[in-house]
Amino acid sequence: MSDVGETTEAVRIQRAATWEADVVLTDGAVAHVRPISTDDREAIAEFHRRQSERSRYLRFFATIPEISSRDLDRFTQVDQDQRVALVAEIGGELLAIARFDRVTPTSAEVAFNVADAHQGRGLGSVMLEHLAAIGDELGIQRFVADVLPENRQMMNVFSDAGYEVAHQFEDGVIAVSFDIEPNEAARQVRESREQRAEARSMSRVLRPESVVMIGVSRRAETIGNKVLAEIVAGGYTGRLEVVHPEVEEIHGVRTTHHLDDLEGPFDLAVIALPAEKVNDVVADCARLGVHSVLVVSAGFAESGPEGARRQRELVRLVHWHGMRLVGPNSYGLSNSAEGVSLNATLGAPSVRGSFGLFAQSGALGVSVTQTARQRGVGLSTFISAGNRADVSGNDVMQYWMDDTDTTAVGLYLETLGNARKFFRIASRLSAKKPIIAIKSGTSGYGVPPGHLIRQSEARPEALDAMLRQSGIIRVANIHQMFNVAQLVLHQPLPEGRGVAILGNSTSLAALTADACVGRGLEVVREPVTLAHDASMEETAASLHEAFEDPAVHSVLAVFIPPLVGGSEELARTVATVALTHEKPCLTTMTGMDGLSETLKASKETDEGTVSELVPAYMVPEDAVRALNAVERYAAWRRADRGQHELPEGVAWKDLDAAREMTEEILLRTPRGRELTREEVERLLGCVGVSLHDGGTGEIPARWPEDVVPMVVASREDPLFGPVVSLALHGPTADLLGTPSHRVPPLTDVDVRDLVDSLRGAELLEHRGADRAALEELVTRLSLLADEVPEVAALSLSPVTVTADGARVHRAAGTVRRADVRHDARRRVISGVHIA
Repeated sequence: MSDVGETTEAVRIQRAATWEADVVLTDGAVAHVRPISTDDREAIAEFHRRQSERSRYLRFFATIPEISSRDLDRFTQVDQDQRVALVAEIGGELLAIARFDRVTPTSAEVAFNVADAHQGRGLGSVMLEHLAAIGDELGIQRFVADVLPENRQMMNVFSDAGYEVAHQFEDGVIAVSFDIEPNEAARQVRESREQRAEARSMSRVLRPESVVMIGVSRRAETIGNKVLAEIVAGGYTGRLEVVHPEVEEIHGVRTTHHLDDLEGPFDLAVIALPAEKVNDVVADCARLGVHSVLVVSAGFAESGPEGARRQRELVRLVHWHGMRLVGPNSYGLSNSAEGVSLNATLGAPSVRGSFGLFAQSGALGVSVTQTARQRGVGLSTFISAGNRADVSGNDVMQYWMDDTDTTAVGLYLETLGNARKFFRIASRLSAKKPIIAIKSGTSGYGVPPGHLIRQSEARPEALDAMLRQSGIIRVANIHQMFNVAQLVLHQPLPEGRGVAILGNSTSLAALTADACVGRGLEVVREPVTLAHDASMEETAASLHEAFEDPAVHSVLAVFIPPLVGGSEELARTVATVALTHEKPCLTTMTGMDGLSETLKASKETDEGTVSELVPAYMVPEDAVRALNAVERYAAWRRADRGQHELPEGVAWKDLDAAREMTEEILLRTPRGRELTREEVERLLGCVGVSLHDGGTGEIPARWPEDVVPMVVASREDPLFGPVVSLALHGPTADLLGTPSHRVPPLTDVDVRDLVDSLRGAELLEHRGADRAALEELVTRLSLLADEVPEVAALSLSPVTVTADGARVHRAAGTVRRADVRHDARRRVISGVHIA
């Protein structure tokens, strides 16, 4: 075999290994999808024997009782290029088999077989999704299949996937064909199915109807004992069982001596055993029918190499048996809903409310839940992911998407695992509910122990841009998180930046106005300062006047203790007036901070009693900072998100050509290399970008006054995937600072925002430059970066933008075998390959 042939075979093996994935089915269980193996012969034969005669007939057009040895060879011996086959399994049991065989270089015949006992769990859709992603990777553009007319299930799998399916009836068989190239309908179907499945899996975690505790000690100071005490004190409404080999009762709950003596299934197992014993009980939990596991024990990846090995084995075991894992090293989880009342944490719960809270490490779990109690912010659900070996913030956001008990979300993120999926899900959730996020770790002091992730190479400001792109309200600390939370939870979103300020202290009102101007808010009315002895009627009238001004979008009420009426009466007056208007109100009143019943008002409506709390802040600056953050979020939410469209003159086959080109280079240079000028020109040509003068023209030392020189670039980041940046070129860039960044795929609105966010973008208008041409160039580059991960870096520099368009004078690029992107066109559990 030639060197290239040997390399090609090695690439195929390496590529097929990336197709392995753990996925969540529609019932919330986890299945493992992997390439078929010659070792699967007997399992496939047994799979076939268990199928009903009808299922065999629908698959093979005949009721074949046994698969021949020859057919078993054909089914299991595939090259994963001309012939690709996958299996899905739980606990070693085959649930489904799927395959395609090329019939032309760009088309393949596809077939599925789902076990009778596991139909209705979404396996057909999952397998088609994974096969289509693999087919697209291998240059296949179209799937075909022959389906019997009575096989409605198979027909529905194709049609419900979002593809445009063509049918032709011949000789008693329906010939089905459809293009598998990416399209918006298929993407929406995939993401909707993913959301429902992952939300279902998290429902078993956060709304369990049954809980079994394993590893509860009699000693009050131990973790298991504390968690059980909180579960009992919280009044959990579901079935609770405790396993202890010796004692008969702990905290009033009768125990069972052995796990095998219990009757399953259970939605959640809480494990507080020593780390070295945790993995041993996973198989026992699986036999009992446990759906999810919460491990509060420490001693895993945060403790060193041996703990990291133990953690990887824990994840493997949990997923092997179809379960989800919270932790290990978790502070616990809680759900305050009346029908649940579960507090499986190491601390007392917050008051009942509608703020969903996610934290990673246990220490931060303590901080955020304590602050919630102190500030009076009620929690709907809380979950600490600990080492985040499986369940992550992505999973919890999927659950919150449709959780009616949660109206706003807080995330304390020390690390990001599957960053691309995080931003995608966050964008969808932000469009419905505010997300307030603290993202630590920007100082460069490393990743918290136990968090096994890829390190980003992107600049810190790139993360800021990505968070804004997703509509996330980023704050610096817990104090700011709850300042924002108490506003979005209890007041309407502002419809603009116009602010009215009213109070009884000239200096306090002036301080507030200065803070507003400093944050870019518009003080649209002269601040109103009431007399110290103003009556409550006068105060209410002034407040109503401010609210009723159409230029006012928010009201800031800033008061020192009044001489007439007292602080409590003043607070009730502010709250009562605010309730009658659909505009947010924030207040600063001496001695009040957070949410107080004193600042609460209620009224009767057709839907019942409506109550509203006006948030109080110790100092006006806190109120203004929170209002500014929320107004920016409200503006993002009101704005059009834009469309994902292929640029004019570019088709998916052009992107296939770009992938083929990079593959050819990597076959000869597996470690990657810089591209020649001719190769860069050819690569850019795939997305309709050409080099001015072939990239050989002279670059002047000084550009004419009507030229705006720029740099358009992309880089494949190990954590974020492709990151597109835009910067000014030359001395101007040195004066104006850092580039602006966005993460593809980019809509037309995203591209516009990328340009707007660049310091110095005003030069384009000032010099009459063709901004539309620049945006089109960015769109084409971002498409290439998003669709061809092997393009490790690509820089167009300089790009001159004038009234006549945008010209690329020089370009440089590098190709390299990319790490597996964790948010490809197929469903995969977040971070499964990381931990």
